[in-house]
Amino acid sequence: MTPANILAIASGKGGVGKTWFAITTAHALARGGRRVLLFDADLGLANVDIQLGLTPACDLADVLAGRATLAEAVVHHDEAGFDIMAGRSGSGALASLDAAAIDELLDALRDATGRYDAVLLDLGAGVDRTGRRLAAGADTLVVLATEEPTSITDAYAVLKLHSTDRPGGDQRVVINQAPTATAGERTYGAIARAAVQFLGRAPSLAGVVRRDRAVPVAIRRQALLLTRAPNSHAAVDVERIAEGLLVPAAVMPTV
Repeated sequence: MTPANILAIASGKGGVGKTWFAITTAHALARGGRRVLLFDADLGLANVDIQLGLTPACDLADVLAGRATLAEAVVHHDEAGFDIMAGRSGSGALASLDAAAIDELLDALRDATGRYDAVLLDLGAGVDRTGRRLAAGADTLVVLATEEPTSITDAYAVLKLHSTDRPGGDQRVVINQAPTATAGERTYGAIARAAVQFLGRAPSLAGVVRRDRAVPVAIRRQALLLTRAPNSHAAVDVERIAEGLLVPAAVMPTV
């Protein structure tokens, strides 16, 4: 069996829709017949379970404390068709894991994910040490950004640090909440030009998710967008992006 693709989904700042994107991407892949694990790797402010309206009996804290194995703590979301490893919000102990513990977590994750086609790590926003190490250990880094100048700057910071932590690693960008596809491509262009100038290469554009009023409605109702509004612009965009994330990306040397 082919090892799972481990995708680290990150953002330089909060409020860009990272967790919603991770959930919706996992759902899109599952709808396409993929075996998917969504791992809530925001070790201080986990909220995948909250967005999905779940109350898991075990979470990541139980795994790290030895009270449960990774396989025992995973829960299956019947409606969405993918598995979830819930985190624990507000746990300072998880947020401050040392490097050895993070590496052990990554090793355990790889050992336990032979039955998945894709493992999505929903990282915490920002560039903290824990998130950096998890991102460096993944096969692909997916950075979410919006057109806000601070989001563009922070997305570049994530890419820069990842380039240091894993030179030549697979980096991709998703522009979320874009007014139009063209506007999203312009936002990506700003990130890519900075990356070429200062890092020597540009990340691939994984895709653009257009702004859609169906998204906040689905989030408020703890509902899956692809179930509630499968024909919405955002749903169509995420489904298009999802399958491409499992295909090797070409590195863009110039923009």
